[in-house]
Amino acid sequence: MPKIIAPRIVKIYSENNDFQYADTLKRKREKRLRHREFFVEGVRPINQALQYHWPIRAFLYARDTPLSDWAKNILRTSTAETHYELPAHLHARLSQKAEPSELIALVTMPDDDLSRIPSKKEDLLVVVFDRPASPGNLGTIIRSCDALHVDGIVITGHSVDLYDPETISATTGSFFAIPVVRLPSQKELVPWIETLRQQSEKGIRIRVVGSDEKGDCELTEYDFTQPTVLVVGNETWGMSAAYREWCDTIVSIPIAGSASSLNVACATSILLYEINRQRRLQQS
Repeated sequence: MPKIIAPRIVKIYSENNDFQYADTLKRKREKRLRHREFFVEGVRPINQALQYHWPIRAFLYARDTPLSDWAKNILRTSTAETHYELPAHLHARLSQKAEPSELIALVTMPDDDLSRIPSKKEDLLVVVFDRPASPGNLGTIIRSCDALHVDGIVITGHSVDLYDPETISATTGSFFAIPVVRLPSQKELVPWIETLRQQSEKGIRIRVVGSDEKGDCELTEYDFTQPTVLVVGNETWGMSAAYREWCDTIVSIPIAGSASSLNVACATSILLYEINRQRRLQQS
């Protein structure tokens, strides 16, 4: 068996370089991207990160505050490289919460590789979010995707940061349970979809379905039991022209009242519920 190396303990007494590094990971997208690490706090997110085997490089905690059994057990079994011990007031400075979390984790980003999505499935379901602008909407969609049997999410174009603490918080832990891949544009996604179509053993054609208030049909009229790539557009502008052209069909959600449209996270959740409903009926 490989020898388990205990984490090194680093004591922080002031706002030194180690403290500043963690703080800027929390606040700055550029720092996260450069170092391929991001900031996570809270019981459920950290539990989910551990359950799904995300590599945690470091934990931070207050050395002069008694820790719960939960926190003690995580630190005792930790495979992180470093444990940072801080004074309580500095730990509170790092925390995003009114009551600071016992543990803060610095987690390594995975590669943005489409192979992370388990694609060899007859009932494949992938959600593509075109240029998301709101961390709250992105986080809510990730949470819905986790709840409604989505195999993976692809984010394309210039968008809000996937690893923003606000995005991660909005997922309530689902962030770590489902692969999310960032791509520069639709161009990098098309070859992957075409390859999946060619490799389909039973010749089942993956359908690319867009969503818009002016669709070709209502969502309940479309057969979602086949492998599906569901495309949802930017909160303000909707899908790009390139995505519209690429879609096999576009579905709409009928709405009433004075509302002209639905929030993108709400609309996506409705679409995913309908997809899940149809697939459960097929299996019954």
